[in-house]
Amino acid sequence: METDKTVYRGRPDGAGRLPKEMAVYDLLDRLGVAYLRVDHEATPSIESCQEIDRLLGTEICKNLFLCNRQKTDFYLLMMPGAKPFKTKDLSAQIDSARLSFADETYMERFMDLTPGSVTVLGLMNDREHRVRLLIDREVLEAEYVGCHPCINTSSLRIRTEDLLEKILPQFGCGYTVVEL
Repeated sequence: METDKTVYRGRPDGAGRLPKEMAVYDLLDRLGVAYLRVDHEATPSIESCQEIDRLLGTEICKNLFLCNRQKTDFYLLMMPGAKPFKTKDLSAQIDSARLSFADETYMERFMDLTPGSVTVLGLMNDREHRVRLLIDREVLEAEYVGCHPCINTSSLRIRTEDLLEKILPQFGCGYTVVEL
């Protein structure tokens, strides 16, 4: 993966950027949230983010978009990138049996995201609050959260405190702490 080794403070100029990505920078700037940014080629998996992690000085979160068997309840799970995911461990904590990965059509409909770009920042587009946010305790204990700005060709480092106290309240979004 080719990565621009430059770590930027703040937003890009917007040339060649998607409106949904620029909307993230608009939001962060409006809320006074400081962030570092690295631009790179599309990241197909969490394993391909190691160089980005090193540049940002934090681990990019693994973000999983899940649903129940009936496809009536949807979840966005934030967890450490290297941590293995076991469905049964999560199902018991949130009282939802038969969890599976949700179809990308729901991801696009609810959060305007495509596969590979799943991010907590996509919740800014979930105006009907269809997606329940689940955060692994280890993510909450870290000083920073690494995530994409609704596109997987850039990655951001944001203070966890800013995510919880400024960003999520702006979305009208609560969260459930889980331990995986």
